[in-house]
Amino acid sequence: MKRHLLVLRRYEPVVRIHGGVADHQCPRRPKGAKYAECRKNHAARIGGYAVDGCGEFIADGEEGTAGALRCAACGCHRSFHRRVQEDEVAACECKTWEA
Repeated sequence: MKRHLLVLRRYEPVVRIHGGVADHQCPRRPKGAKYAECRKNHAARIGGYAVDGCGEFIADGEEGTAGALRCAACGCHRSFHRRVQEDEVAACECKTWEA
């Protein structure tokens, strides 16, 4: 039996070169996540597809409690709602690139 080694790396380039000119990009930091419409398939048991129409996740309790993971509108767990990641540009301490 052969063994395989899989190595995963995350690479984010800081400088890209287009046409001989270096474009500087400041690193992005995750700001947080919002949860949009519910995607739970309520008819999966019978082989169909039906969603409840919940448009946005609204926490049922305070942060840090079990209710914070349950939606007050539809009663589903937060993982059934579509996650929307928001990024913000971090403070850049790099040299400015001039062409």
